[in-house]
Amino acid sequence: MINDSIQKIPSLNTPEIVSEQKGMRIGERLVGQGLITMDQLNVALHEKQKNRKMLGETLVELGFLDVDVLTTFLAESTGYQQFDPKKTLLDPEALELIVKKEALKHQMLPISISSEKSELSVAMADPYDVVALDKLKQVLPRGFSLNLKICSPAIIADAIHKAYGVSTSIDAILKEISGDISAAKKNIENLSEEEAYSHPIVRLVNAMVFEAVKMGASDLHFEPEENFVRVRYRIDGDLITMHTLHREYWNGVCQRLKIMSQMNIADKLTPQDGRFSMNVGGREADFRVSALPTIHGENIVLRVLDKSASIMPLEKLDFSEHNMHLIQKSLARPEGIIIITGPTGSGKTTTLYSMINAINMPDVNIMTLEDPVEYSLGLIRQSSVRDGAGFTFGEGVKALLRQDPDIIFIGEVRDKVTAEQALKAAMTGHQVFTSLHTNDSFGAIPRLMDLGLQPGMMSGAIISCFAQRLVRRICLKCKESYKASPEECKLLKADPKSPPTLYRGAGCKECNNSGYKGRLGIHEILYMDEEIETAITIGGNKSDLKKIARKNNFKSMRADGILKVYEGLTSLEALMKTVNFADRM
Repeated sequence: MINDSIQKIPSLNTPEIVSEQKGMRIGERLVGQGLITMDQLNVALHEKQKNRKMLGETLVELGFLDVDVLTTFLAESTGYQQFDPKKTLLDPEALELIVKKEALKHQMLPISISSEKSELSVAMADPYDVVALDKLKQVLPRGFSLNLKICSPAIIADAIHKAYGVSTSIDAILKEISGDISAAKKNIENLSEEEAYSHPIVRLVNAMVFEAVKMGASDLHFEPEENFVRVRYRIDGDLITMHTLHREYWNGVCQRLKIMSQMNIADKLTPQDGRFSMNVGGREADFRVSALPTIHGENIVLRVLDKSASIMPLEKLDFSEHNMHLIQKSLARPEGIIIITGPTGSGKTTTLYSMINAINMPDVNIMTLEDPVEYSLGLIRQSSVRDGAGFTFGEGVKALLRQDPDIIFIGEVRDKVTAEQALKAAMTGHQVFTSLHTNDSFGAIPRLMDLGLQPGMMSGAIISCFAQRLVRRICLKCKESYKASPEECKLLKADPKSPPTLYRGAGCKECNNSGYKGRLGIHEILYMDEEIETAITIGGNKSDLKKIARKNNFKSMRADGILKVYEGLTSLEALMKTVNFADRM
């Protein structure tokens, strides 16, 4: 929190602080905004001299100002984000940097260390406290930056007592529960906020969610067996067993997950879906939760929807120069359908959101119909289908067309009605984005025909068909080069007498000795030129379309993947798990 006197501010010499010096004092600004009266300010200033506390803290203690109002005011005044301990998961590694005594003395709470080990997020009562900032710099490794958040002294003191009063690492919590198994069996449905924060099962769930997000997991699987519960994270497309819990812990863990997701905890016999949001590692993350009854209890899967990681510029989605040119041509067409195909988990939604974000301007009306809405985007009108209420994709597109849209995003074409409505929208001057479940870009045409669309109607209405997959990316920390083996030369159609240089990950701490860290996309784009449109009109089959496309410099997913193997972005081994090489063996 900022003192009424700002004598210590100049030493930091930041633009925000210089601006503060030129403006009014905090107390005067509170009066100016009508949050307190001048009489109240004078009383608080007098009391402040006696108790030697900060002005904001004094105003709250006197009852002149609500703590939430004060925190919001300070956040707006300083430009720092607010810290809300109720919606934030704390990083055990960050808490180890500062002992509780120092945290209370300087009114600061470490929140998280970034996955790149380069930034520490810290909540502070006074982000301009030079002594506190110097203390932080002493404990941080060289090169670390600070991401400061603001919070009232009372809230931050309470959060410090809670954070340092209990174990927060998974191993320590499991050890604590094993020493008191009754805690795991205790019903957590009606716990108070204070009890919930300190309960070991609540802390265990929070710690696993934090660990999974920090490791870059896309899904968390809680899988009960007869005598134990398996916890697996999907990282870079592969499921990895991270923890094995005692069966007696499952009732409490299951209850906690269902409470967080606002599910009916009494219903254990029917599938349920839920959702919750948390601040993890300094960034907002949404979690889509599914509970499914099995013979050993409810199986629960959490899908991590990290907006900051998933909505990226097109330039960062690993499109080759050839494919980027085709995307720009596709987006330049004022009307028609752009289709993205691929199985579940192939990055279709990420690509669609990024494309829509690239053309999101104030002078166009973009409307979406999704199941469900995964990420909220500014300026875009987003709707979720509700089959139970009769708001299906087919009915939803009809409603969208009455909203004067320029661009329409349909989450998925599943049936004839939706396909017809999407085609109608494209033929009436709209740009339509959608997805289909097919194996490659050529499969979109026969799939739409199966749904009842006429070839003559599709010709001219489809702009392009994308297909994509995700392959594992070689870890940059342990990447090494080697000469391709004769078998690899055969797969790559390279000369074994002059084998090309390939790359692989040797395995290191950074990638958990897997040799891979992260994923990248491989793509193919079938752009509908006149020759292909003519072939569709006369009922050309998939084989005919492939011949025409290859003649016109079409690049397949396999070709795009091989290019990225040569560039050292992925390995041939990883590519073969995703793309068919059987005809080259």
